[in-house]
Amino acid sequence: MQGKVSWAGDVTFEAESGTGHSIMMDGPEEVGGQNQGARPMELLLLGTGGCALFDVVSMLKKSRQSFKAARVELQAKRVDAIPAVFESINLHFVISGEGVRESQVARAVQLSAEKYCSASIMLATGGVKVTHSFEIQLS
Repeated sequence: MQGKVSWAGDVTFEAESGTGHSIMMDGPEEVGGQNQGARPMELLLLGTGGCALFDVVSMLKKSRQSFKAARVELQAKRVDAIPAVFESINLHFVISGEGVRESQVARAVQLSAEKYCSASIMLATGGVKVTHSFEIQLS
């Protein structure tokens, strides 16, 4: 895996993935940012959510669950010190559809948390308290 990040002026940076996708990052206004992109730590949180949701959606498809929508809502707390690392992250999965079995969702979330999601597992082994929850909404 490869990527590069280039300074774009002030505290704005352009990140390019090895697959050619670009993302703008910007710092907070109090240090010269202009809100032109997500903060780097936000991207780390979003990447973790994407990793975990990818797992859950893949497993629900494999178990032939008929869901219409899936999302993960992320809540993170950072320590009040430098470096302001994540202290805790909760990943709350919301799966929508008729006939979605709770046991299948629970199993998919558990497997993502314990076996498949490299991002959340890496953060957890690094000392971040990572928790998972879910709900099923009828659509």
